[in-house]
Amino acid sequence: MNDSGPVDDMAALVGKAAGGDQAAWDEIVRRYSGRVWAVCRVHRLAPADAADVFQQTWLRVLENLDSLRDPAKFGAWIGTTCRNEALGAIRRARRALPVDDSWLADRPGDPDDDDPELPFLVADRDAELWRAFRQLSRRCRDVLRVLVVEAEGRPSYELAAAALGMPIGSLGPTRGRCLSQLRRFLTDSSADS
Repeated sequence: MNDSGPVDDMAALVGKAAGGDQAAWDEIVRRYSGRVWAVCRVHRLAPADAADVFQQTWLRVLENLDSLRDPAKFGAWIGTTCRNEALGAIRRARRALPVDDSWLADRPGDPDDDDPELPFLVADRDAELWRAFRQLSRRCRDVLRVLVVEAEGRPSYELAAAALGMPIGSLGPTRGRCLSQLRRFLTDSSADS
């Protein structure tokens, strides 16, 4: 059995797309758009920034498609390209001046919230959760961010594995260990209070 089929297929697609074949380009975009979005999510970009990074990544791919040496490594190449674009967006955002958010204080609350202490209790709970979250290892924070915090509905383990650079089979156990550790940090901080 010859395992080079998908590799040859990707080499042919890249070659055709580099030669201007729109159908080949559309197929590459179809195959790899999920991976590009997953990398954007891992970097916690704001929706507008994520959309910019997504477009900029595909522009870079299009500009450099004909110089790709190993089409079999296209997935890794586009992941690296997107990661570099995301890091550039993060650096640019750090240089931007924050806007005034005092208008938030003037917003009316939910009419169902009769308890005036509720916002303070929720804010305190959230702050405690994020303090515990920051105590986790970088790997745990990334895994929980992709699979729990930023997941819309049921997370795609395939996209998460690609974005995190982990085997699909290790995501569930890793998530479980990370949640257990988070739970311990929360329990320990409650006991200290």
